[in-house]
Amino acid sequence: MSPDRVLVQCDFDGTLTIGDISFLILDEFTGHGWRQEFEDYMQGKLTVNRFNTQAFSRVKADSAELARFVRERSVIRPGINNLLQVCRNKGFRFVIVSNGMAFYIETVLQMLGLADVEFIAGQAEFLPQGVRSWYPGPDDKPIEDGFKVAWTEHFLGQGYRLIYIGNGLSDFAPARLCSQIFAIDQLATECRRAGVDYTPFDDLHDIVRALG
Repeated sequence: MSPDRVLVQCDFDGTLTIGDISFLILDEFTGHGWRQEFEDYMQGKLTVNRFNTQAFSRVKADSAELARFVRERSVIRPGINNLLQVCRNKGFRFVIVSNGMAFYIETVLQMLGLADVEFIAGQAEFLPQGVRSWYPGPDDKPIEDGFKVAWTEHFLGQGYRLIYIGNGLSDFAPARLCSQIFAIDQLATECRRAGVDYTPFDDLHDIVRALG
């Protein structure tokens, strides 16, 4: 397959960042009550989409306040510019697909001077009673479950060979559909447990070296 049909599907929180920005926001603006719902998600009682929708509904801050917080607290995993450059050099399409929220991903990318990077994530409407969020599927309709898988299958249907980069439990289902996986943290653990081949990484320079 020619290089122009390769797509790198990359997670955001915990992958391009160190730590999860959504968790920082929820701790700062809602307290710690969301953590029980997170346990329900980890035990399979809630979809990741439902967890994020319920948790962010408690955030009463406006978009400007949240953007300031995100700029102050984000920690970026080293090597993002090099990773994007190697993708450009090879003609790979690079797309962030994240269960996080678009508003803070956009803030981080703008802060890094990377506003042109393609991303797909949860959409948010800032209301006095809290943030209303939803996840767009490839058909632009809200999707309740399997957000990342839906986009992975969409890209595969377009004829791409997929390279996956991720860190979390929600990355395992889409990653195993891909030709090559770069994994850290929980995704690496799940790949080992299931006998799925993957390449570990610590920072994004490791991926750059592997892609050559």
